Amino acid sequence: MRSGLRKDLDSVRRMHRLVAPWLPEPRSQDVERAYYTIAAMIAAQPRSALTAAEHSDDDQVQPGGQEPSRSTPRPRRASLGTAFAMAVTEGPGREKEMRAGTAESRLNLLTRQSVKGLHRHLPASVGYLRSLGVEVDWAQLLDDLGGWRARSGRISRTWLQDFYRLRDKATAQQADEADEKEAVATPAESPASP
Repeated sequence: MRSGLRKDLDSVRRMHRLVAPWLPEPRSQDVERAYYTIAAMIAAQPRSALTAAEHSDDDQVQPGGQEPSRSTPRPRRASLGTAFAMAVTEGPGREKEMRAGTAESRLNLLTRQSVKGLHRHLPASVGYLRSLGVEVDWAQLLDDLGGWRARSGRISRTWLQDFYRLRDKATAQQADEADEKEAVATPAESPASP
């Protein structure tokens, strides 16, 4: 499966046996390629990166494209921008971390790509996120990849908004916590008695 990274559909013959049963009908070539790219990225992770959360049965697509009922609205899933924000905000204190500038640069590069460019650049960025222990919402990324040609502007905007919103929220929270610690450490002066 890992051999399918950054390859066109005509170059992934060995993957068909494993991926074809999961393809929805009808499907576009973009959706088909998205399934193969996601499968290759999941397979490329070290086994230690796989977690129980990624094996969850919630909102899982069944072989043949049988999706869960759409009668109830789905909760908003975590975008790739959320994953990049988590790499930055949860990174300090971990063995490995992603700097805010690196995350911002990588995310901006991805949002400017064509379909072909996105499939070429995305595996390295996702691999880096996974090496840091950051969860990636594979189902949402699959949906984003499959719809990139038609909705890249909206998807890019969502990724960037999620990144900046979560990063700035974490920065504000850290500032508030620092202010609280300083207020506790420095007792307030009491008014002078007459």
